[in-house]
Amino acid sequence: MTTQKNVTPSAESLASAAKAASKKGPPPVEKWNPPFCGDIDMRIARDGTWFYLGTPIGRKPLVKLFSSIIRKDGDDYFLVTPVEKVGIIVDDAPFVAIDFEATEGGLEFVTNVDDVVTAGPDHPIRVERDPETGEPSPYVLIRRNLWALIDRKSFYRLVDLGEVEGEMFGVRSMDTFFGIIPAAELD
Repeated sequence: MTTQKNVTPSAESLASAAKAASKKGPPPVEKWNPPFCGDIDMRIARDGTWFYLGTPIGRKPLVKLFSSIIRKDGDDYFLVTPVEKVGIIVDDAPFVAIDFEATEGGLEFVTNVDDVVTAGPDHPIRVERDPETGEPSPYVLIRRNLWALIDRKSFYRLVDLGEVEGEMFGVRSMDTFFGIIPAAELD
């Protein structure tokens, strides 16, 4: 009989497990159900910067590795491996859409961790507005209920492509219209 040592989760143990799991393609985090091991001092800031123990993680390959094992359950975010599940803090969205290209197929977004998706029925765009200031926060769905905040320069470019449909001003991608604001608010 073998006994398993209780190991405190760390960035190193998570990275090692994620690397092993990703050798066969994207890790199937939605299928893994390991025990919750507690929270880890890791945070994703609104601008997409990942922090560990209060320090920015400067190595993009490591950030990409961690981003491949993130999962959202309810309102909480976790890094999940086959044997560990640890809670992390996400200030807004786990990803930032840093650019997009209008292609024949639609609006193709690229995130800060190099995910690429085309907005459409499987990757909708949504816009939330701050109830006090009215400031819009646009998002595009990347994968498994994980959204990317669309950065400001990309959002301005999206607005330049906008059109009015019915009572909404928005953009179209893959034959799907995504409302941004009510057309009545256009001046």
